[in-house]
Amino acid sequence: MPSLYPPIEPFRTHHLAVGGGHLLYVEECGRPDGRPLVFLHGGPGSGCSPEHRRLFDPEHYRIVLIDQRGCGRSVPLGGLVANRTSDLIADLELVRRALGIDRWVLFGGSWGATLAVVYAQTHPERLSALVLRGVFLARRRDLAWFFGESGAARFFPDDWQSLCDCVGETDWERLIERYQGRVNGEDPRMAAAAARAWTVWGERLLSAIPSWLSDRDVPATGEPATGEPDTAALAKARIEIHYAFHRYFLAEDEILMRARQLPDCPLVMVQGQRDLVCPPEGAWSLHRAVPGSRLRLLADAGHLAWDAAILDALIEETDRLRGLPDGC
Repeated sequence: MPSLYPPIEPFRTHHLAVGGGHLLYVEECGRPDGRPLVFLHGGPGSGCSPEHRRLFDPEHYRIVLIDQRGCGRSVPLGGLVANRTSDLIADLELVRRALGIDRWVLFGGSWGATLAVVYAQTHPERLSALVLRGVFLARRRDLAWFFGESGAARFFPDDWQSLCDCVGETDWERLIERYQGRVNGEDPRMAAAAARAWTVWGERLLSAIPSWLSDRDVPATGEPATGEPDTAALAKARIEIHYAFHRYFLAEDEILMRARQLPDCPLVMVQGQRDLVCPPEGAWSLHRAVPGSRLRLLADAGHLAWDAAILDALIEETDRLRGLPDGC
């Protein structure tokens, strides 16, 4: 059974100016002359961690980790100016060129899967393979599921009511608008409270996972023990809400409408059937729209990459790519 590869450190790091006042943190790990693979984190707003390096065979892959604009070790933390999906796609191209990479494998989960697909549709000639987890298509129905009273709220009505009570709104579209105003408002306490409520709701859906997972797989809360506002949690919430408010800067159903623009290269999706964050219908719809794609539906898995079944499947898939030619 696959397990995480041993811990490794980057052999090179970069701080790339990408415009709009943003400085992007990029690290390279594994084999310098290996097959290039870029890891795209979720959120939007989450950032990368040392554990993400361990998903890939360091003897085969040149592993590129990028903290997207406003995330992780990129600066400014939580920056919303010039922070759109098109900017992130342009950043990926800038990184690719700066690192001298012709084609690379794109590996993304949740929002990272969204970004990977949009990049592949925009620059199909730069792809050698796509590995996606917890597919998120960024449609109105996806937001309505996550925030609306007829969606995930039906599983956790008390937690959803707490989310609504924080800003005094139950309509999901106005709720997102209220949260955007609150986390970007002038009152730091109200901003921190809104970020905390937003984070707790997301964690509630993430925590609906099989009991055999360890505590390390459950995200931390959005406020430290001191009671002081958590700058990183507030920045993450600001970016998440910014993208949700702007519908991820994509046209409605854009990903599926552009499905035929994806390159003819390996595309595999790993999807938990108990995923309450990104329900399996999204992965199924993309699978049906892309002939030749493979969908691995895991009956007892949720959303998190650290779910035992999902982790095994992801590592199996990237290991399997080692035996395939580097090209579409």
